[in-house]
Amino acid sequence: MTTSQPHEASSDSVQVLDKTLSKEQMAWLTMASAINIATGKWLKALEAHSLSEVALLDAFHKTAFTSGVLHTLTQSISLNLLEKAKHWHASHAKHHIVTLGCAHYPELLKTLPNPPLVLFVIGNIDTLVMPQIAIVGSRRASHQGKQIATEFAEALATNGVAVTSGLAAGIDSAAHTGGLACEGGTIAVMGTGPDIVYPPKNVSLHRDIVNAGGACITEFFPGVSAKPWHFPRRNRIIAAMSLGTLVIEAKIKSGTLITANLAADMGREVFAVPGSIFHAYSEGCHWLIQQGAKLVTCVDDIFDEIIVSAGERECQSEALSKKSEVNNLATDKLLDSVDYDITAIDVIAQRCTSPVNEVMASLLEYELRGLVAAVPGGYIKLRGK
Repeated sequence: MTTSQPHEASSDSVQVLDKTLSKEQMAWLTMASAINIATGKWLKALEAHSLSEVALLDAFHKTAFTSGVLHTLTQSISLNLLEKAKHWHASHAKHHIVTLGCAHYPELLKTLPNPPLVLFVIGNIDTLVMPQIAIVGSRRASHQGKQIATEFAEALATNGVAVTSGLAAGIDSAAHTGGLACEGGTIAVMGTGPDIVYPPKNVSLHRDIVNAGGACITEFFPGVSAKPWHFPRRNRIIAAMSLGTLVIEAKIKSGTLITANLAADMGREVFAVPGSIFHAYSEGCHWLIQQGAKLVTCVDDIFDEIIVSAGERECQSEALSKKSEVNNLATDKLLDSVDYDITAIDVIAQRCTSPVNEVMASLLEYELRGLVAAVPGGYIKLRGK
């Protein structure tokens, strides 16, 4: 992973607000500040000593632990990180700290052996308890791959399913963009602290997610910049929070396949979109299908495996119906002459037996409708059109 200068997340206010954390939240936050301690050790210690998180916090303040496991664990607590977290939380109305004991903590996330004790959340915390599907894939995705991700995400969001991804370039960004079709339609899991956006070019997308009622979340404390080892940790959260993981374009050796394998190991559904056998970024999807992932070509293939109640499908979009009506107008010979792979303009003209200049004029109209896209070497038909 290449690194760059971190970009701080934008904030509408720097005014310190009256946002008091409960004793339970402070207790979990205190334990989480011991960043070198696996969270499972805290949970086992609490159980072994029959202590609540609040009782542990009280004992810590009274310096009651002078030896033993709890003494060792509490020695790693960082008061500096605690102060940073409290200041970040108080600095904006949309800053939230969701702890393991909170009602908004995702239930599926608790199944991890080392679940995050704390999630720093910017935006709408209600999205965390929505049914979620992860969409992941290559950072160097093709135009067609990004279009597929956007359309799948839009369809999921309009059916009451939040789209979860990692705020990376490529497929992740396209998935978040599609999830913006509905309020609260997407969740970005970050590999940095909540005050830093990585990659920096996604600052505007980060802002759009928050403004659209979605959420940007992380287990990393404020001020923590991007490090290579943060992203596998982020990926486990993406896989754990979701009912299933959809893979769109991935190489065999990639972080995307790590996420998919984590999902499979957790007993979650894994879906993959097939592609050309000549495309290097289809190899990972084809390998997953060979290993038992479900091949999907439309969102209904996902809903065949993931049941979402009618009551959760609150965001039925009239725009989708109108879009379908427009698309149906373009089922003519010209559109049929364009492939889902790059099709040269002279090939299109030959197939529909029309002059090149007429074909180019018609394709410009179809491009404005979102039915085809101009790419180096010709045009491609956009999937689902």
